[in-house]
Amino acid sequence: MTSQREHSILISPVGELSTELIEAVAGEIEQVFGFSTETNTILQDLSFALDDNRNQYHSTAILDRLAADIPPQAIRVLAIAQVDLFIPILTHVYGEAQLGGQACIVSTFRLNEGRSGTNVPPKYIERIVKEAIHELGHTFNLRHCPEDACIMHYCRNEEDVDRKSGQLCRYCIIMLEDEIKRLGMS
Repeated sequence: MTSQREHSILISPVGELSTELIEAVAGEIEQVFGFSTETNTILQDLSFALDDNRNQYHSTAILDRLAADIPPQAIRVLAIAQVDLFIPILTHVYGEAQLGGQACIVSTFRLNEGRSGTNVPPKYIERIVKEAIHELGHTFNLRHCPEDACIMHYCRNEEDVDRKSGQLCRYCIIMLEDEIKRLGMS
């Protein structure tokens, strides 16, 4: 069995993001999941995922590309982008993840009210961090949680994100620990 310290989660910024934002996400990943983080850009350009009719980016296409290009030392990759994301059945998404897979993405676009990712006020950093942890949770097979305060609770708007805590509930902690053990990484 290998240790969590032998694995890392890759944070892959798309475009220019503030160091403060990246460090906040990295710190929370290490605290919640127990894995170290690395930062390295996998995708420079997301134009392949742009839907011209919607003027939004199809997040599932981005996930497929991320998963195909994940470096061997990384067990998961989290892309952070500044574009408006969607899946066909919803008008927009804050992020998307491959349930039980290796890739997830979160967008600063709606969580930061369309501002760039280089000048992010603390309120928006907290939102982005929460959604990053939420999406990574899905890659570890965590589903949406009915508990309002759990970070895995589904959010319909920014106010929902603000209301939920930055923590997993007891049930989701146990599910995460079990999944990490099942993967042989504890």
